[in-house]
Amino acid sequence: ILTSAFLQEFTSNKIKIDTMPSPPIVIPPADTGTAKTYLALGDSYTIGQSVPVADRFSVQAATSLTAGGTKFSAPEIIAQTGWTTANLLNTLAAAPPAKTTYDIVTLLIGVNNQYQHRTQQEYNDQFSILLNKAIAYAGNNKKRVIVLSIPDYGVTPYAAGSNRAEIAKDIDAFNLINKNITTQAGVTYLDITGYSRLAANDASLTASDGLHPSGIEYKLWADALVPLITAALK
Repeated sequence: ILTSAFLQEFTSNKIKIDTMPSPPIVIPPADTGTAKTYLALGDSYTIGQSVPVADRFSVQAATSLTAGGTKFSAPEIIAQTGWTTANLLNTLAAAPPAKTTYDIVTLLIGVNNQYQHRTQQEYNDQFSILLNKAIAYAGNNKKRVIVLSIPDYGVTPYAAGSNRAEIAKDIDAFNLINKNITTQAGVTYLDITGYSRLAANDASLTASDGLHPSGIEYKLWADALVPLITAALK
């Protein structure tokens, strides 16, 4: 979540944050001959704003799977802080992923649609297109696509002056949309929103910027993701 208004508010609150959004990250597979490939699509939660590369949930999941005997190359990540569904769609059209097919594809997108007050209908339409693209990137194998729910940033220090209940209500509404589309498509859905809300009572789950998840929070997501990926590869 990173808009001009957001940056101004952070600056006024004297919260240290990188004001330059990170560029999309594309990490090519290290070993295409034997290692499984993983494409992660999303926004700041996928790029891991404010945490080291090793702490990103996709990287932690790939590392854990490799340690468990299923070798994964470094995830290819197409994400940027502040992206809405439209931003991700436009980027995929202009600069498609490096490969045509991946063993695993994850999709986590929508918090900026809510934050920027984009309509739920627009989100419904664009998320549907993105899910179809994710399935195509998985070689049209729905079992190898996993959608993650939108985390609730309303529990973070950044939202201290906001209506937390209203944010939670909005996040739930957007998640109902992505969950319905995902389940109707026969794709696996991972609800991580509950994990994100644990940060309300545990400061270690929030990164130093006061908004995004910490590596500890991302590990909760990765640990939940690993068995789903393992099952998908069988």
